[in-house]
Amino acid sequence: MVNCSFCGKAISRGTGKMFVKVDGKILYFCSNKCEKNNNKLGRKARETGWTEEFKRFKQGGKND
Repeated sequence: MVNCSFCGKAISRGTGKMFVKVDGKILYFCSNKCEKNNNKLGRKARETGWTEEFKRFKQGGKND
């Protein structure tokens, strides 16, 4: 299984989309929501509250 390039969720076999950039980099998306946020809107996963990367980034930055 591969993980979504935007939100970090696991993509089960036979689902999702594979996007190949001109430079050869391959991006995997679990939903149209993730694909649109990354490609069309140009958002960063670290700044989007519902992604796994945002949760890891915020948790690592705390000094408790």
